[in-house]
Amino acid sequence: MKLNEMKAADGARFVSKRIGRGQGSGTGKTAGKGHKGQNARSGGGVSIGFEGGQTPAYKRFPKRGFTNFTRKEYAIVNVKDLNRFEDGVTVDTEALKAAGLVKKELDGVKILGEGGLEKKLTVKAAKFSKSALKAIEEAGGTAEVL
Repeated sequence: MKLNEMKAADGARFVSKRIGRGQGSGTGKTAGKGHKGQNARSGGGVSIGFEGGQTPAYKRFPKRGFTNFTRKEYAIVNVKDLNRFEDGVTVDTEALKAAGLVKKELDGVKILGEGGLEKKLTVKAAKFSKSALKAIEEAGGTAEVL
């Protein structure tokens, strides 16, 4: 096969419709827009959600709910997942990321108390649940709030 023999696959190249190029083209004169009216004008047409002057649906229906813009979202790690670390190691955000327990830090890491902890660890995180604190201290480790 030579460069001059190469051909695009069927449907790969689409020839755009040339409108307003004479009567013989099929889309001449009014260019497929019909006669007069808002949609025939340049820049014509209505905005999304416009219902011809009738009160649009997004204004007719009641609004509910609230989004708290000061809400903090934490990456969650359970105490049972900390058993993969060596005894006596300091576990912080970087260590959790390296171990694959945390993908995104978000507003910090929160340690929850699901499962048991068999290792003595120093855990540094933004937040701890009461059960997580209890589990870490029972294992002989310490918890530091960042």
